[in-house]
Amino acid sequence: MRIFLTCLLLFCSFFANGQSLAELEKQLDSLLNKQQKSEVVAALSYGNNPAYGSKTVNLDAPIIMKAYLSPSLTWYHKSGFFAGAGGYCLLNTDQNHWFEWDFTGGYDYTKNRNFVTGISYTRYLFADSTDVPATPIKNEIFSYFYYRKWWLQPGVGLDYGWGAYSSNTPRLKEHVSGSDFNVIATVRHPFVFDGVLCSRDALLLQPSLSLTLGTANYYSQLAAFRYVTRSPKMKLDKMRPGKILNFEDHTDFEARAVDCTVNVSYLFNQFTFSPALTVFKPLTGTDLHLMGYFTARLAYSF
Repeated sequence: MRIFLTCLLLFCSFFANGQSLAELEKQLDSLLNKQQKSEVVAALSYGNNPAYGSKTVNLDAPIIMKAYLSPSLTWYHKSGFFAGAGGYCLLNTDQNHWFEWDFTGGYDYTKNRNFVTGISYTRYLFADSTDVPATPIKNEIFSYFYYRKWWLQPGVGLDYGWGAYSSNTPRLKEHVSGSDFNVIATVRHPFVFDGVLCSRDALLLQPSLSLTLGTANYYSQLAAFRYVTRSPKMKLDKMRPGKILNFEDHTDFEARAVDCTVNVSYLFNQFTFSPALTVFKPLTGTDLHLMGYFTARLAYSF
């Protein structure tokens, strides 16, 4: 059976400091007054993330880095609505390389020079993977707000995930349901350069500093999660074979991590290249040393 120990995944491939790279591109477009039409964006992302260990979380095993590829296709309407789908392929695993599919829809408002805001819903579909522990968190609502009038732009992101997981065998019934909630407070400053190499390109360089507060009840793939913390807090109620096994693993709402991220978006015609580097320090759990990860995304809009 799979036991759910506390494991928090702060990431992820497209998200940095509570916003997606797609939102960064739209922010750059709005700064350059280019977002005036609807478009479809096809993208391929690469990342190495300290989020994958084994099928069953092991508190004694070290956190490891595993690389993934993630293709996606997203439709953006000029009004701000968007919808998309993406998959994740783990490059070094024994079973089900394509372990996750995401379907997202939402709304971004980026036309005001003083602020940007948005909200989205994501549905996660997971395959049975030998490297990714099962999780009940399969739904997510994420919202963000950034005030852009000051040189240092303050922002906040709210992230709520929930769901349930059931497994039936002849001798055991397992059911896990629960939720996680996180708040991400961020300060950032974007540096925008138009016409870097030619008249048809632009560059956005955006360093930021974030503090994440929230719960870490389950291994999650939420937008707010970009690191792994592991805690021995656990309450396990075993019952006779053939009966339901109830598992509870709850943590308090508390400061979970501080991180520094540098996002870069280079736009040339319809192409966008977006690398990002994050260094973070967990504030809870058993692994409190500095860690980091790198992601990169190549996108084409049409």
